[in-house]
Amino acid sequence: MKLAEALSIRKDIQKRIQQLGQRIQNNVKVQEGDEPSELPAELMKELDSCLAQLEDLVWRINATNMQTVNADGKTLTQLMSQKDALTLRLSILRGVFEKASAGQDRYSRSEIKMLTMIDVKRLSKMIDDYSAKLRKLDIEIQALNFQTELL
Repeated sequence: MKLAEALSIRKDIQKRIQQLGQRIQNNVKVQEGDEPSELPAELMKELDSCLAQLEDLVWRINATNMQTVNADGKTLTQLMSQKDALTLRLSILRGVFEKASAGQDRYSRSEIKMLTMIDVKRLSKMIDDYSAKLRKLDIEIQALNFQTELL
């Protein structure tokens, strides 16, 4: 199985676990004289099975990420860390850009004038550059995911 397939399966299992949790909660109490639509004990068994599958799959994905190396010698784990940091950086820079480029309505000359303390044009270029790096990094990670066999 390829790493990309394992990641997709992990997502499905996580979704299934969330649904099972909700179904269990929906059936733990019923009105006296009624029967639950599903037996919580059976749902708990299914939950245990899904959690065991998830645990094994996550371990295998993490082990694979630590051993998979790109052409530059970086592991998938390192690349994903770079991606997370780059995504956070872009989020912050975009927030700064929005604040810096927002207009100011002044109705008279006596109102306080707000000055932008950052070069918006330069900031916009930085955002474009970091966005390109993020896209390139994401494509590299995805390519490795589709090429790599899961441990």
